[in-house]
This record gives sequence, C-alpha cells and structure tokens, in this order.
Amino acid sequence: MPANETAPSVKKKGRRARLIVLVLVLALLAGFGYGTYWSMDNVRASFPQATGTLKVPGLTGTVEVKRDSHGIPQLYADNDDDLFRAQGFVHAQDRFWEMDVRRHMTSGRLSEMFGSGQVETDAFLRTLGWRQVAQAEYDTKLSAETKKYLQAYADGVNAYLKGKSGKDLSVEHSALKLSDDYEPEQWTPVDSVAWLKAMAWDLRGNMQDEIDRALMSNKLTQAQIDELYPPYPFDRNKAIVDGGKIDGGKYAPQGGAAAGSTGTGSGSGAGTGSGSQASTASAPGASGTSGLADNASAQGATAGLRTSLTSLAATLDKIPAILGPNGSGIGSNSWVVSGKYTTTGKPLLANDPHLSPQLPSVWYQMGLHCRAVSNQCKYDVAGYTFSGMPGVVIGHNADIAWGMTNLGADVTDLYLEQVKPEGYVYDNRVVPFTTREEVIKIAGGASKKITVRTTNNGPLISDRSDELGTVGSRAPVSSSAPDRGNGYAVALRWTALDAGKSMDAVFGIDRAKDFAGFRAAARDFEVPSQNLIYADTKGNIGYQAPGRIPMRGSGDGRMPAPGWDSKYAWKGGKDGNAGYIPQDEMPYDYNPARGYIVTANQAVVESGTGAGKYPYVLTTDWGYGARSQRINDLIEAKIKDNGKISTDDMRTMQMDNSSEIAALLTPMLAKIEVSDPDVRSAQKLLEGWNYTQEPDSAAAAYFNAVWRNILKLSFGDKMPKELRIEGSCMNVQEESSGPVDDLAKTVRECGTRDSDSAQPDGGDRWFEVVRRLVKDEKSAWWQTPAARNQPATATRDQLFARAMKDARWELTAKLGKDQSTWSWGRLHQLTLKNQTIGTEGPGFMQWLLNRGPWNLGGGEATVNATGWNASSGYGVTWVPSMRMIVNLSDLDKSRWINLTGASGHAYHDNYYDQTDMWAKGELLDWSFGKEAVDKATAETLTLKP
Repeated sequence: MPANETAPSVKKKGRRARLIVLVLVLALLAGFGYGTYWSMDNVRASFPQATGTLKVPGLTGTVEVKRDSHGIPQLYADNDDDLFRAQGFVHAQDRFWEMDVRRHMTSGRLSEMFGSGQVETDAFLRTLGWRQVAQAEYDTKLSAETKKYLQAYADGVNAYLKGKSGKDLSVEHSALKLSDDYEPEQWTPVDSVAWLKAMAWDLRGNMQDEIDRALMSNKLTQAQIDELYPPYPFDRNKAIVDGGKIDGGKYAPQGGAAAGSTGTGSGSGAGTGSGSQASTASAPGASGTSGLADNASAQGATAGLRTSLTSLAATLDKIPAILGPNGSGIGSNSWVVSGKYTTTGKPLLANDPHLSPQLPSVWYQMGLHCRAVSNQCKYDVAGYTFSGMPGVVIGHNADIAWGMTNLGADVTDLYLEQVKPEGYVYDNRVVPFTTREEVIKIAGGASKKITVRTTNNGPLISDRSDELGTVGSRAPVSSSAPDRGNGYAVALRWTALDAGKSMDAVFGIDRAKDFAGFRAAARDFEVPSQNLIYADTKGNIGYQAPGRIPMRGSGDGRMPAPGWDSKYAWKGGKDGNAGYIPQDEMPYDYNPARGYIVTANQAVVESGTGAGKYPYVLTTDWGYGARSQRINDLIEAKIKDNGKISTDDMRTMQMDNSSEIAALLTPMLAKIEVSDPDVRSAQKLLEGWNYTQEPDSAAAAYFNAVWRNILKLSFGDKMPKELRIEGSCMNVQEESSGPVDDLAKTVRECGTRDSDSAQPDGGDRWFEVVRRLVKDEKSAWWQTPAARNQPATATRDQLFARAMKDARWELTAKLGKDQSTWSWGRLHQLTLKNQTIGTEGPGFMQWLLNRGPWNLGGGEATVNATGWNASSGYGVTWVPSMRMIVNLSDLDKSRWINLTGASGHAYHDNYYDQTDMWAKGELLDWSFGKEAVDKATAETLTLKP
C-alpha cells in the first residue's frame, strides 16, 4: 500500500472537503493576491457531465458516451465524423488543462500562460519549429481523410469550450484566470498534429549520448569513453529478430513466414545500403570525434564544441519531458506469444510503455465504436489515446492488437558549425543563414523577439543558450542573433523536423484487419520510430520496425560532426533530399518458429556484412537487453516445462522485479571481508537473497545503495563536471601555468547536470560496463583517492568494500540504524505531480494537485521498470505508464490499467483511482464488445446535434 500522506482520499467528503476549500482560498490569497470566495461548487464546477443529454454542434446523429465505474468512456456513433467529434468533446471534458498546456508547449508559447520563467523553454522550442513542421504536415502531407478527422476532433473540443472559462474548465484555469485573466483559444487540427513532435522529441534516440560522449572527451581518453559505451552483447541478449536479408529490395526475415506485399513505395533511399554504415556497428567510437580532431579547418573547434555542448546540455535539462527522461535502460516492454503456447489457444499480447510519471497520466483509456462498421463508419477500436489527438495509439480493434516500444534509432545528429558575420561555412564557402523572427508573448510582461537561424544541417540550437559565451575569436556573430555569444554553433539534424505522415498511420493502424494492412499503415509511422508488435484473432503474430532512419555519409552519428564538410551530411536520395532506409527493407518478423516475439528496446537486428547480418545501421546505442532477455528467459522457461502461458502469467511477468546486476555482483560482495560490525550486519542481508526488488525488501535497499556507491566511486567521481549532478562538489587537481614548483593546484569543482540526466545513471549500459570490468580486478576504474577518512582503493574488492561501508551509513542516515526497518520501497518512492502548477506552482497548489508517495518495488532495467537515476538518489523517475494484456481469443477478457485515472480534475473520483491497483500490479477488466460494455456501464451521456 502507498504511504499516501499528501492528500485526502477522494472518497471522503465533509470536513476534508471544507478543508480543501479553505486551502484553495489561502492558495489564491498567497499566490495571486485576490480575495475570492470559493465554495465546493468552484472545485466541482469543471467536473464533466456524465449522464443525461448534451447538444454538440456539428453532430449529424446521436453519440452515446458510456463510462464505467472508473470513468473510462466507450463512444458509439454512426459515422466517422461524429465519432471523432465526440472524442474531442470527451477528451476536453476530462483533460482540457493537460491539452491546453501541451499545445502551448509544442508551439513554444508557455510564457503566455506562465510568464517570463518559460521564455528560455519557448525560445528553444521555437528554434526547433515544431509548430511550423506540424503546419507543413497538415498542409502538404496528410490525407484528406485524416485532415477531416482532425477537423472533426477540433470541432468537438471547441464545442466543449463554448461559453466556458476559468472554473468551468479546471481549478488550474481558474487560478490562471485570476492571476492574468487568461482565456483559452480555439483548438485547431495543427494543435493535435504538433503533439506527435513532442512524442518524437522525448523518444529521439541517442542525442543525449552524443552530447555526453563529446563532453567526456574533456576528461577521458577515447579508449576510456569506449569502455563506457561497450558494444551490444549479441551473444548473450537476443535481438528482436533472429536475422534476415535484403532480397530483391525487400527485407526477408529468417525463419518466419512470408507476410505478403505491403506496397511499392520505398522512400528516397537507394538499393541495399552502404557497407560503410554497417562497418561501424561493432566499433563504438571508432571515428573518434567524427572528423573534428583531424580536420585542419577545425583548430579550436574542439574547445568550441565542448563549451557549446555544455551550454546546450544545460538548456536541454530545462525543456519539459512530457514522456520522460532520456537515458540508458529507459524504454518499454512488449511481447506477444503465439496461441501454440498459451492457455487460450490464441495469441496473448502485452505492452507497458515506460514514461515519465505524471498526474494525470499521459494516457487516456477510451473505446471508439461504430454501431455498424461500414464505409461511412470504419472504426471499432479501443485502447490508449493521447488527450489532444484523435484515434487510438495503442490497443486493439475487432481483428488485431498492437503494442509499441521505442526502437531507439539514431535519427538525430549534432553538427558543429563555423559561423561568420554573413553566414556559415560549407565546403569552403560562406552560405547565408535561413532566418526567421519569432515573437514570444509573456504574460505580465513585454514580448521578446528572437531570431532563429538555420543551416543546411538544421536549426542552430546553441543560439538558445544564455551561457554560451565566447568560445573562439575567429567566428564572430552578427547582430542578426543578439541573444547568442560568439563562436562555433551547434545545429541539429533530426528526422522529425521534416514534414511527415505519422498521423495518417494512427488511423491506418486503428482500422487494419490483417498483418499486410498493419504493415501498410506502419509505413507512414515515420517519427518517432517505434517497435510495433502485432497479433490477430486468426492466430498470427508479427513485428514491424517502421521509421524514417537516415543513411549517413562519413561519420557514424556517435559524435558531433563537422557541419562545414559535406562528406558528413546525410546521403542524398533520388530527389536530392536526405536518403532514408527504404521502408521495404526495414526489419520485420511474422509467425517466427520460436512462437513469440519480445521487444524491450534491445537491438532490433545485428548489423554487418556477413551472412544473416543487416546491411544498415539503425543505431549503435541500443538498450543493452537486460529487460528483454529476462522476458525471453521467462517465456522460454515456461515453454520448456511444457507449460501454457495465461493472462495471469503475462501479468506476473510484467511485475517481475529480478535484478540482473544484483545477480552478478551479490556473490562477489558476499565474499568480501568486512571488519566493521555494522557494515557486516548489512552485508548479511544479502545472504540468501534471490535478487528480487520487492518494496518490503531490506536486501534490495542495501544492494541498490551499494550499487549506487560503486558507480559513484568508480565512474561518477571521474566524470567531467558537465555530467555530474548539479551540486556534487569535489576537489580536483588542475594544471597550473605558474612556476615549476606549482605545476598543479587543488580547486573545488561542482557538477552542473540536472538530476534526471546526470551520469552514471545506473541503467543497463552501466550493467554491461561493470560486467566487463569486474574481470579485471586492477582496472584503473577501481582506483580512487583517499577521502573522508577512508583509504585509497587500488582494486575491485577494495572499492566494493568502500562502497559497502558508504552504503551502510547512507541508509543509516536515510532509514535509521535499525536494519529491521529498512525496505526498498521506503527509498524508492513515487510521487505523482500535476504538470506545471503542481510542479512549480505555489506550495499550497502543489499540495492540492499532487498525490503520493507510493512505496514501489522494481527498479532500473528490471521488467517492472520503475526507474531511478543512481547519480541523484532512489526516487522513481519513470514508470510503466500503463499496462495491458490483450487476449485475442476473447477480447472481453483482455486486461488493462492506467497509472492514474481518466480525469484530469483534482478531487474527482477518477483523478487517481487506478494508482493503488497499478502499484500492486493489478489489472482492470477491459470490456470491448457491446454486451460487455453495457454490463460495465455506470453512467451514460447522450450527445445530440
């Protein structure tokens, strides 16, 4: 059970309700300076009407909205336009605050809602130009049908907004209206399309790794950096597909059944891919600094790059991560098992995307049903939706089910640009910038104008940092960008900044009937690139890797490249634009002989030039397979015992808390001789431990503290300050230019990195690093100087002993000296925070809007992936944002759960009514058929023209 001490139960009224009203009044008085009489009516004013009848302009017929006891709606209509118009209306009923904040974020307009504190974020997002790209997609790329659906959805949102403001929309809108007389504007189709850009940003792949590797070069050698980014262990952790080949311009899976044709379009890429791409796959860091170090025109560029990236990293830390932090071990789980190995005789499909914990959850459960499926009404689908966007993103229809995990393809490259007053250098000539001006309106203040400069490698994102400073005298910046310092600039090339058709893919998948139709729709799912798993009611299972994946010239995308050299640009396609891997040549699998498919951010396929190797490089920065291999092992163990896998088995697998790194290190830790009796008593906790991280486990608490201290001592203290957590200070030796007898001096150096992105974060990349290093007991990584009355260490076991001692006293401080009171859950807590006001608003408002904490099990790179950053502490930073298990034998026996609840309204009964069940691994019944939905219906609202 969670230790929920920050908010009263929604089930208790009376005295607590009056307390809520009192605190609201105090919050308004303290935070906004207005004396306003608030009653419970103000708190409940925005709660949605869930029964009776409402008129919605634009409908051509009635739409029924049937909600179960958890407020999850199932919509029934007679045509597509009515269905999506109603979806917009219902989303706005429950989640308009979330939708309103999101659209301001994606368009770089948060300052209009929250004032000057958001200007830097807005400036960065304006520089990326998400809104402009979304507008281009709507104008030039999306099908007429998709645009019609988007408009119908927007009309539904606006029908809800008509005549409402302030307290009628949400408590947050009421507070905002009092502070600045804020009124929301009309919803537009482009507001919905832009959400896909935020999704793509948080799932953008290895951009953070690219920055980190470049910053590490300030302090570490290339060989040391390579040790910290080891190659993927294909010999130990299975890839998603066993291997295949390109045959006649199409990918052919190894050992699977033929999936049939999916169309002839193949993007702008050519042929079967270059050997140069594949040749770098097994040699991380082989290209050094991607040409910067040995480029004669780049003298001084390394320093410029380092300073630019340090500043850029600080800026990125401030950008809202709607979906979650980006680091090693972060991702999602999905797997599908053929009916050959299930108790139902048909496939079972599981999915749990790992995203940032939010209140409300980023997901919204919903069913979209045509009363009779026809050409006028094509949809009968249910699953998880995004508020602000029509359609179902993950779920099932009457014929197929699908799930998603992040593929993690390398779709971003950073380019160091040499800038001149008149432009940027490209192949020994100066090319003028493409520029545009953006005006950022600021609530309560004067507007700010910025200039966005773009090169042929993308926008200059380093322009958006106030801390860049002077990094080189040879590259002065003209007055066209007065908000930037002097020197080298950093441009971003990213597939999501080109207009695409991902919105078309959402509707195509929602109405697909078989694997061929599913693959055809997936072709348009260009960004973000996802692993798509599949199952159908006929018993087939499958996998498809879609996405717009670039083909590079020189360089491998692991380090920033010299933007002034055209050899490092993305390859040109047939039409002169960037070349991408042809969609027909992207990996897939269909009814593999092994009878199951697992995707959990591991390598999709092994790249190379040999037999069974894939001729393209998707990325070299995969997750390292700790979660995926554990799922593989659990499935195989069941099959080998001639067992059949049930829905309950799938749920048990989702909640598996086994720690791979604990299984590796605990036997070593248990053998270390310890003289301190208090440390020895802690060491005894590990004896007989089965390496599972249950919330009540004292052994898990101690081991994770030891693991954290091992990482800090061996790697963290050796990191450059730009990667160490902000506020972590240490004395370092700095070379001096003074007299010979003063060659070095001790200086105090403090970390600058945000807690979510500091290193080492403890993800499964670090599992692999340590797995390789423990074989070398005298590695230089185990060597540490004396500190805090502790001797220096020279060997692995000496460092482990020191980590065990440090962990003992850390837990004594955090949990008390009595080990019988220790538990992993007391360290590893989840607090759900309402976005914006619940995160950065007045203390009273945070108290009102946030919930928690919950004591959780699981951990980093476990199947039950409740992530935490080892550099910053043990608090939960990302979670399984939902869980689902689809039963293709009987869809009404499928199961699902959300992190929070359907409602975004604080103190509504459905605000976080699923969280307790989610924390315990429980699942709700998922009704789909009309009879099952009617049986589960608690409230019915009829929408009429």
